[in-house]
Amino acid sequence: MLVTGAGRGIGKRLALGFAKEGARVGLLARTKAALDLAHLEIEHAGGTALRLRADVTDFEQVSVAVERMRSHEGGVHVLVCAAALQGPIGPFAECSPKAWTETLQTNLIGVMNMCRAVLPQMIERRSGKIIVLTGAGAASPRPNFSAYAASKAGLVRFVETVSEEVRDHNIQINCMTPGGTYTSMTDEILHAGDKAGWKETDEALQVRQNGGIAPEKQIQLALFLASEQSNHITGRLIYVSDDWKRLGKDKVNADLFTLRRLQRV
Repeated sequence: MLVTGAGRGIGKRLALGFAKEGARVGLLARTKAALDLAHLEIEHAGGTALRLRADVTDFEQVSVAVERMRSHEGGVHVLVCAAALQGPIGPFAECSPKAWTETLQTNLIGVMNMCRAVLPQMIERRSGKIIVLTGAGAASPRPNFSAYAASKAGLVRFVETVSEEVRDHNIQINCMTPGGTYTSMTDEILHAGDKAGWKETDEALQVRQNGGIAPEKQIQLALFLASEQSNHITGRLIYVSDDWKRLGKDKVNADLFTLRRLQRV
C-alpha cells in the first residue's frame, strides 16, 4: 500500500497503523528527513516500509514513485491520499492568490495525480482501494479557510465521480474525514489568531490540550475502508465519528454518506 503525506501528521499515523497490522507500506512525502524518521519508526516497530520522495503536484515524480512500488511490492493495492496544505487563513478578500492556488494544487490536483498514476494498474488487476482524506469544509462552509474548504469539497465530488467510472472494475474510492486531531495545522490556526476566527481558535485550543480524535479511531476506519469488508462501499464521505461500523453489516441509506447529505448518522 502507498500513503502520501506520510512524513508527518495523520498520514504518518495511518502509515504506522497499517504497518503495525502487517502491511508493507510505501511512504511518500517531499521531505527526506521526515521520510527517514517515519521509516525508522516503522522498522523499529518491526514493520516494513519503502521511502518514496516525491511532490504530489508533480505527475512525473508521482509516476516514478508508483513504478517503484510496482517493482518492489508488485503494485499499489491500496492508496491513502493524506498529503495536504491548510493554505491561507483569513478573509478570502485578503488572501494571496498564489497561496490559494498552491493549496488547490496540493490538496486537489495532488490527489488527482496520485489516482491517475495508480488507477491503470488497479483496473488491469481488477481490484483496488483508494482512501482520500478530507476535512472541515468538505460538506459545509468554513469561513476564513476558503482555499482548504474549496479543495476538500472538490475532492468529495471528484471521488463521487471517479468511483462511478471504476465501480465495474472492482475498485472502491472513498473519502474519510479524520476529525479534529493535533497536527502542525493546529498550531497554524492558533498562530493566525483573529484571522482564523474565534470558533476555529477555540476548537484548536481544545485539540492542542486533549489531542483531539484518538489516532486509533482514524486507523480503524482506514483499515476498514482498505479491507474486503468495504467492497460494497464506494463514492462515500465518511466521518470518523460516524457509526461507520454498521456499514459492514447493515444496509445504510447511501445519501447519508454523500456531499449533499443533510444530517449526520
